[in-house]
Amino acid sequence: MAATPVLFIALPTIQLIAATATGKAVTLRVGLSLLYMLALPLFMPSVISAYSVVGEREQGTLEPVLTTPIRCEEFLIAKALGAFTPTLLISYAVFGIFLAVAALFAHPAIVSAIYAGTHILVQLLFTPLHAGWAVWVGIAVSTRSTDVRAAQQLSVLGSAPPLIIIALMSLNVITVSIALAIGLAAALQAFDLLAWRVVAAMFDRERLVTGRK
Repeated sequence: MAATPVLFIALPTIQLIAATATGKAVTLRVGLSLLYMLALPLFMPSVISAYSVVGEREQGTLEPVLTTPIRCEEFLIAKALGAFTPTLLISYAVFGIFLAVAALFAHPAIVSAIYAGTHILVQLLFTPLHAGWAVWVGIAVSTRSTDVRAAQQLSVLGSAPPLIIIALMSLNVITVSIALAIGLAAALQAFDLLAWRVVAAMFDRERLVTGRK
């Protein structure tokens, strides 16, 4: 949670500070830099959430919890919040640092491109939705896996679809509009809400307690 944000903020910040304002290159550099900011809430919680169930199972700390009267939905919400909350705080903090450094040291044309249009709206809107996607995909994989490393690899892979869409938007392959951003956000919100119920249905309490496959 500490090392990943440093890597994600260092490269795009250095690229922006070193860049010069030359027509379409401005849009491209800004898009690529902001793509890093939106990738952070996808990749950072995926590894943690993938560990949430199978990792505790390997450590032998899962069974005592599951033998209590806690409901599956409550258990999963707690696991999701454990990955979602720090991800959201760190992602917004990193984005704030990025904006501040860019405003102070980047070329004025690049700063204008960052603050213009829908860039900030997309960042604010999609950061929690991306984190929610990554968390629920990771927990879903974790509930059905028997190996932590395999679960983490599959969780990272499952976080790719939203990033592909945002990459196309950042590179102006897909024209960004308020209506499009709201529509995609609504779809991600629906997924995040539905995923809780779907993962709860996948959660086999007996299998996890007895260790059967």
